[in-house]
Amino acid sequence: MNRLAPAVLAALTLLPAAPALAAIAAAPAGTAHGVPAMTSQDLRTFLDGLVPYAIRRAGIAGAVIVVVKNGKVLLSRGYGYADVAKQSPVIPDRTIFRPGSISKLFTWTSVMQLVQAGKLNLDTDVNRYIDFTIPPKYGKPITLRDLMTHSGGFEDTGRDLFVKHKNQLYPLDQYLKERLPARIFPPGTTIAYSNYGATLAGYIVQRVSGEPFDQYVARHIFAPLHMNHSSFAQPLPPKLASMMSAGYAQASGKPIPFEYVEAAPAGALSATGTDMAKFMLAYLGGGTYDGGTILAPRTVQQMFTLQLAPAPGMNGFDLGFYQENRNGLEIVGHAGDTNAFHSDLHLLLKQHIGIFMSLNSAGHNGAAEDVRVRIFRAVLDRYFPYAPPQEKTVVDPAPDAARVAGWYLTSRREESALSFLYALGQVQVTKNDDGTISVSMLKDAAQSPLRWREVGPLYYRQVDGQAHLKFTADASGRIVSWTTDAFIPVFIFQRVNGLTSLGTLKPMLTAFIGILAISLLIRLGAWIARRRLGLRLELTKNERRIHLAARIGAETFLAILAGWIVTFSLQDALSSAAVVNIMLVLYTIGVIGILGGIAMVAETVLRVAHGPGGWLVRSGEIVVAIAAVYGIWFIFAFGLANFATNF
Repeated sequence: MNRLAPAVLAALTLLPAAPALAAIAAAPAGTAHGVPAMTSQDLRTFLDGLVPYAIRRAGIAGAVIVVVKNGKVLLSRGYGYADVAKQSPVIPDRTIFRPGSISKLFTWTSVMQLVQAGKLNLDTDVNRYIDFTIPPKYGKPITLRDLMTHSGGFEDTGRDLFVKHKNQLYPLDQYLKERLPARIFPPGTTIAYSNYGATLAGYIVQRVSGEPFDQYVARHIFAPLHMNHSSFAQPLPPKLASMMSAGYAQASGKPIPFEYVEAAPAGALSATGTDMAKFMLAYLGGGTYDGGTILAPRTVQQMFTLQLAPAPGMNGFDLGFYQENRNGLEIVGHAGDTNAFHSDLHLLLKQHIGIFMSLNSAGHNGAAEDVRVRIFRAVLDRYFPYAPPQEKTVVDPAPDAARVAGWYLTSRREESALSFLYALGQVQVTKNDDGTISVSMLKDAAQSPLRWREVGPLYYRQVDGQAHLKFTADASGRIVSWTTDAFIPVFIFQRVNGLTSLGTLKPMLTAFIGILAISLLIRLGAWIARRRLGLRLELTKNERRIHLAARIGAETFLAILAGWIVTFSLQDALSSAAVVNIMLVLYTIGVIGILGGIAMVAETVLRVAHGPGGWLVRSGEIVVAIAAVYGIWFIFAFGLANFATNF
């Protein structure tokens, strides 16, 4: 559920099974064809040998894993501690976890129940169902189908997604009206994960059903499935609160307090592993489990049907579920993250298998992401070993490698308030000497860049792996984006060209900072020299004012850069109100920077026209003026004076 900040984007890696896990996953001697059957005993032995080691090494306090198969619970295991201080074990049917964005599956289930009842239409303008208006843009309305495929076109937004205290929660309608994000893509065209969109869908459920969202889910999903230890209530009712696992950044640290989620339909679920097993069994059972029905079989099948893919042949979105096809298997699922809890739900459709796991700690350097991906892939490789089909490298991959090389930016981004910080998280695609390509964010377990070879037009396969990359070009043949099945398809990467490309931005920004710093040092040195020699800078009153304004302008530009970077490196430690106040101050400084930049240019014009100083001084002033023009462009290009506070 968390926003994908630039730093997180840069840290994302492809996670192949580590040698230690691969060794554990090796098939035991004597199994048919070397592949063990997925039985309760074999799975328990396998995971008991793997999970305790993995979570302990990663600094994770506890985990729950449940596996269902053919209509029954095959495995239900708790590992580690629900409370480290009390040494309380994780018990699958008694310990409650926070599955984060897996909550969205309950929101989408609710939507489809109302679609099935004829009360909602997937292709109707959502404005029909709400009591405020999403302004028209791009000449096309946003629909529930767009929301369920995360293609509503909204920029990402995280302000008030989490709040620290119960009294900071406010009604859904107020949140949706006050935090309406900008729309940066035409609806139905671009996958860009949106917590706001899922929250909007939950609000539509609430309005059309006439029931508060949490009560609707309790009555129409939890009750039929006998999910008696699940709730969207915040805080939890006392009976469930006593079962709640503590959450941690690391197992060795202090517990993180219960996380209040303002965007409740997007991530406020609390549930035991056993209850999540019932939910998976209902979907694998065509909408029914143990006599309780939540959806008709045809509706379930509709939800397992591809709606939007980022590129032909690549994993995309079904209705609410996204595709995770791997090892030749048809897999749908959803992940979920809060600050403390990190979870995955996977459905192997043709095998009638469901896997849910949740970890109650982020772990060392966010190791929970690594752990859960590796465990799932180890299970797949053990019980469904896969030899990818042979795909020959194209005859001459060099031209396409040169075409795709460049810088790319995630479609899940903010443009109103944080475009500068997202720009710093751009991903680079590089051409290698052998015609393969590498992507800066896709690395192996040793943090070395993976190599990708072209096996079809703009279609790449991981060297010594099964994952693929696919690039998309426009009608003129210009590369516009890429996607991969190396990780979940909740965003794409779009080509960035020109001055905002990080390949250009970084050296120009470095030069800009250097020029300003040197100019300020020269001004300081000149001021010190004049003081010691008893000299005065002979300027008219207006020239003196411009000189002062120019100096302030140079200082302001540096303050703007430092201020934005420091503020958002500390945002997790600051309240939302504090961040907003700091942003408003920085925007004001941005306006001062624009005025100061104009003064720097004006001073250069005066110096060049009237002196004092020779050609060397005049040349230096021209360089400073060019830097000032760049600074003004930078402020406008990245919205550093637009006073937007939706972040």
